[in-house]
Amino acid sequence: MKLFPAIDLLAGRAVRLEEGRRDRATVFHDRPVELVGELASGGADRLHVVDLDGAFGEPRQLALISEIVRASPIPVEVGGGLRDRAAIDRLLALGAAFAVLGTAAIRDPALVEDVCRAHPGCIIVAVDARDGIVAIDGWTASGGITARELAARAAGWGAAAVLYTASGGVGSLDDLAALARAGVPAVVVGRVRYDGRFTVADAARVAHTTPPA
Repeated sequence: MKLFPAIDLLAGRAVRLEEGRRDRATVFHDRPVELVGELASGGADRLHVVDLDGAFGEPRQLALISEIVRASPIPVEVGGGLRDRAAIDRLLALGAAFAVLGTAAIRDPALVEDVCRAHPGCIIVAVDARDGIVAIDGWTASGGITARELAARAAGWGAAAVLYTASGGVGSLDDLAALARAGVPAVVVGRVRYDGRFTVADAARVAHTTPPA
């Protein structure tokens, strides 16, 4: 199983949000680009970067994302507020290996199908779900479709992958091992790494060495 540590960007800093709420942000690093080398050397296979400013409808952090992409020796996938073709094209032109689309897959499926065909192998559809139903707008509204149905649509559009997020998340190395045994091909790890529950190297060891059941 591959390991994708997350870097969530807000106002130029690396943060984590609780329940997707901006007023409940914890700052973990003032210079996110300095995290890149640490994560890559720890055994990460890819970086998962989320532009929270873009997700909240504010000016996107393209300069910082560009800096992170240039500094990274491993591929970088980026999501957060990618709601039109121009924004997606611009992001991929910066050198991001993948663009992650979330709400757009519900609100503008034609757009997602279009960019999947325009950028083959570069578009990931993010599926946030609670009790199997897709959630949108930072978990505040229902998308009116099941996660399975949206994943099937994404496959039909030609998406490179589906990024599935259920309420809860990875909280321990045991969780990582369970996902690997279940045959999950890759996992995004966020806050628990910052909280010191385990290191990237620990997570990479478990992810890379635990065989499917």
